[in-house]
Amino acid sequence: MKSFLTTLTLALVGLTAVPAFAQETPIDVMKTNGCGCCLGWMNHLEDNGFAPTGEDMNGGLLIRLKMDSGVPQAMTSCHTAFVDGYVIEGHVPAADIRRLLSERPDAVGLVVPGMPYGSPGMGPEDNREAYDVFLINDDGSTEVFTSYAEN
Repeated sequence: MKSFLTTLTLALVGLTAVPAFAQETPIDVMKTNGCGCCLGWMNHLEDNGFAPTGEDMNGGLLIRLKMDSGVPQAMTSCHTAFVDGYVIEGHVPAADIRRLLSERPDAVGLVVPGMPYGSPGMGPEDNREAYDVFLINDDGSTEVFTSYAEN
């Protein structure tokens, strides 16, 4: 009986651990050194099942990376990330990244241009300004993916 309970306990622990482990999605974040809002966004990702790794880049190289990755010049923000074949530019909420990965559209990725107050990493969400998350299409055009109202 004791070995049965031990086996059952280990099986239950294993079952509860698998979903948490399976949800961790690696995401590579390219940013400038010491940017607090980038670190705040990475913390938001960690809190929502992502496993971000950060790489500091010189500002000029980071801008070049954005352009080479298909981010429209008028839509840039402070950091650029890469997840499962997509580019994520700026303070995109984790829920939108999850939706992108679930729907898998033919696109470059997602962008939140600028640094809107109340977006992840940019202050409290309960006091945010309105902003949009845009889908970057393969031809460089953009369309609204999600809209967030002012709180």
